[in-house]
Amino acid sequence: MRFSVGNNKAGKPSWWLYGDNNEQVAWAGEAFYDLSNATRAAQNFKDGAALASYEVYLDDGGSEYRWRAIRGGNNVASSGEGFPTRSNAERAAANVRDNAWSATGP
Repeated sequence: MRFSVGNNKAGKPSWWLYGDNNEQVAWAGEAFYDLSNATRAAQNFKDGAALASYEVYLDDGGSEYRWRAIRGGNNVASSGEGFPTRSNAERAAANVRDNAWSATGP
């Protein structure tokens, strides 16, 4: 896994976490004021991913499951994609929870 910090399509700073297959597995779920804040948020998630609680939910369209990581009452990360089943989303969240600490970067 590896973290990437940069600007999103709207030109706003954020962070993303990619799996070994280079597919996005998580992202900040928000944009930040500047790249240093995005980098700090990525590092904070990396350091605390194992301590976060992970919630799986059905997206607004009701067609896919997603997960979000919550620490201190705040959403700190979101799934990088939607999943067809709850169990797939739960496995993806567990993978991030268990492995984000060892990712390269930010």
